[in-house]
Amino acid sequence: MSERSGLFAGDNPFEIARSWLAEAEASEINDPNAMALATVDSDGLPNSRMVLLKEIEEDAFVFYTNYESAKAQELDQGGKASFVVHWKSLRRQIRVRGLISREEGPKADEYYASRSLKSRLGAWASQQSRPLDSRASLMAEVAKITATKGPNPSRPPFWGGYRITPVEIEFWADGAFRLHDRFVWRRSIKQDDWSITRLNP
Repeated sequence: MSERSGLFAGDNPFEIARSWLAEAEASEINDPNAMALATVDSDGLPNSRMVLLKEIEEDAFVFYTNYESAKAQELDQGGKASFVVHWKSLRRQIRVRGLISREEGPKADEYYASRSLKSRLGAWASQQSRPLDSRASLMAEVAKITATKGPNPSRPPFWGGYRITPVEIEFWADGAFRLHDRFVWRRSIKQDDWSITRLNP
């Protein structure tokens, strides 16, 4: 444990993650909170896509999406997911594996209300992941929603958050000659204490 100092110091992995994200926000050109989210479909085939990490809670990571999208269907069906955040400017990354739950309450309403009006209207208009005839038909739907929902649309019932409660978090920092530093935090369930292991590069 004594060698887990500097970037890796601390007894709370969520505090370390928040600290790394704060550093990235000052150095990454675009979307320092972008993460590659991986799920598995009903045939066991992996699927991945970029989403935006919106909050690091006391014991979980939160992002938002359309509940009728392909990713949401896979999240709801499997109940598990993983993601990786990579910061090229910092030469660091965090990998997370964990269990999924929905965030459909006041926090989801609050985040939705904080988005730009066009993004809120777009959430209503887009039938995410489903076939689209043309860009023109999408823009026509946006216009229709704008006319019917007005300047302060409520959060759609099919749109909200997902919370990933980790059973594993790995912190990785680039090292000379590809001798990287890696520490993985593991636990079986949320209530368990973390075990921390240094990994070979």
